[in-house]
Amino acid sequence: MVNGMIVSGTIVSGERQRTALQRAENAALAASAFKALGIEADSCVAICLRNDFEFFEASAACALLGAYATPVNWHYTAKEAAYILNDCDARILVIHSDLLPAIATSIPESVAIVVVPTPVEIANAYRLQVVDDVRTQLPDDIAQRITIWSELLDAQVPWSEPPPGARGSMIYTSGTTGNPKGVRRMPMDLEAQARLADLSRDGFGLPSDPDEAVRVRTVMTGPMYHSAPNHYGLTAAKNGAMVVLQARFDAEELLKLIDQYKITHMHIVPTMFVRLLRLAPEVRERYDLSSLVHVIHGAAPCSAAVKQAMIEWWGPVIYEYYGSTENSLVTVANSDIAIKKPGTVGLPICGNIIRILDDDYRQLPAGDIGEIYVGRPDRIEFTYHKRDDARREMDQEGYLTNGDMGWLDEDGCLFLADRKNDMVISGGVNIYPAEIEKVLIACSGVRDCAVFGIPDPEFGESLAAHIVASDDTLNEESVKLYLLEYLAKFKIPRTIVFEQTLPREDSGKIFKRKLRDPYWANEQRQI
Repeated sequence: MVNGMIVSGTIVSGERQRTALQRAENAALAASAFKALGIEADSCVAICLRNDFEFFEASAACALLGAYATPVNWHYTAKEAAYILNDCDARILVIHSDLLPAIATSIPESVAIVVVPTPVEIANAYRLQVVDDVRTQLPDDIAQRITIWSELLDAQVPWSEPPPGARGSMIYTSGTTGNPKGVRRMPMDLEAQARLADLSRDGFGLPSDPDEAVRVRTVMTGPMYHSAPNHYGLTAAKNGAMVVLQARFDAEELLKLIDQYKITHMHIVPTMFVRLLRLAPEVRERYDLSSLVHVIHGAAPCSAAVKQAMIEWWGPVIYEYYGSTENSLVTVANSDIAIKKPGTVGLPICGNIIRILDDDYRQLPAGDIGEIYVGRPDRIEFTYHKRDDARREMDQEGYLTNGDMGWLDEDGCLFLADRKNDMVISGGVNIYPAEIEKVLIACSGVRDCAVFGIPDPEFGESLAAHIVASDDTLNEESVKLYLLEYLAKFKIPRTIVFEQTLPREDSGKIFKRKLRDPYWANEQRQI
């Protein structure tokens, strides 16, 4: 902080701050430590941290060594975390102290454990009772394998060798079917790194001019174990932005942070929009949001009604992107396009080419729903870690698909239907649950929802909706009557279940498999 002002490039978390220079120094020390623990080019360092300074530093240390930073979803069970650690052949796990006890006994013996003490703002946000030394909570054989992050760095001299080709983070996909797959990018030379940086800045709306870049102030609201928040946060920090870490998303607190730090840019997910819009008018009016320049969202469907309401409130600063871990950013829609073409995710950026193909790989005309394939003239090559076969399966003459379904209109704007694996075929008719969810989430009294296919003896599949209600007035009949105002009768879920919560990640994605599996447990076939 200089003269009471936060220096550009500083990351803020609660009452703590860390400058870009301090992070670079720590990254160089961490690189030496990682090297001493056996990390080489192409090795993996697993990172199981909430958004914290060390997430940025460990990721940067991996880049200095040509290693892969592999984020681990800290919501995972011990079994799920162990799968990632084993599959990526992690040699080191960097983990917050409060997260370690739940997975400690599942960490492979070959993995060195580096503990970052959970900071007070995160402990308070999650109501955690954090002990001074986590080793006292663990069996001796595990406690002896632990090194504290600060102690690890104190024993090192800074790494000074030139970095090999950058790999970036190896993000594991959400695993809508089967186990997650690690997206492993090939080493990038300086030219490829520059192309990726240009794509990231263009897609996320971050300025490329250095003088403008250092005036960016952003809030990280989503967890950086997810692909888009990971890429956004690391890119913004590297680009010189001031980054504020929100320990845990809270709608009013976000407004307060925007006002307090005069936030200009932000990455957000649609569920956060919904929670922001549910704030009382007097709460909304309490904060000055005029500093906002570019607020971009993605990762999950956003209803046209929610988008419209946010634009009316925040102004034409709302943008939406479509992309994936494998294809990176594909399209962007600004507020004008969103108003003119409700539901679109925009036009291709940076020379991307979109094809909509049927099951026989024939290109479909405008308006027809098919599988989305993306071609890029300067794609940075990748494979799935230990799954080259899966990488080949998604390729069609150089165009890649993630199994998303959608269509292009006559102007080339992309619209999404649903995941191919989520599509329901009921009585021979294709139904896209995402379309129903967009309508359902706008229903008064619906806090959260998921729609998916379940077995049906007559139609093969029928629709089920699991709903989290915000009050006791909502019932099955009122939900169906509401949906009939907007949807054809065959799209109305036959089964409606009210839940206390849904297994939704902070990115906005729902683990539909966890809801769907019990319905299919006794079936001979399963989607």
